[in-house]
Amino acid sequence: MPDPFVHELRVRYGECDPQGIVFNANYLLYFDVAFTELWRAAVGPWQEMVERGVDAVVAEANIRFRAPARFDDELRLRAAIARLGATAITTEIDVLRGDELLVEGWLRHVCVDTEGWNKTEVPEWVRSGLRRFAAQDAE
Repeated sequence: MPDPFVHELRVRYGECDPQGIVFNANYLLYFDVAFTELWRAAVGPWQEMVERGVDAVVAEANIRFRAPARFDDELRLRAAIARLGATAITTEIDVLRGDELLVEGWLRHVCVDTEGWNKTEVPEWVRSGLRRFAAQDAE
C-alpha cells in the first residue's frame, strides 16, 4: 500500500463558529485543499489539465464527524485514492489532530471535457500520476 498524501494546515479564527469549533461546512473546503494538493503532487498544476481539455468536478461528498477541531489546532489532512474508475476518482480523506481522527470522508470527482462539460474518461497521464497515492485495488 503506498503512503497516503498528507497536507498540514492550521485552523484560522474565521473558520470557527460561535461555539468555537470549526464550522462543519469548512471541512469540505479542507477536503478540497487536500485533494488539490494531492493532485499537484501526483499530476501537476490543475490548470495544466484544464488547458489539455479535461476538468474534474465533485459529483458526491461524504463527511463523518467524530470530534471537533478548534481555532489554532494544527491539522493533518491525510488523503488516498480509493477508487480510480473509468470516469471517476474517489478520494478518502481523514482530518487528524495529532493521532486523533476528527473527521473522515470522501469525495468522488468525475472527469469532464472542458468544451461541453460531458463526462469523459480519466486520461492515462492523470491515472498514472494518481497511482502514486492509490490503494492497490483502486482500479
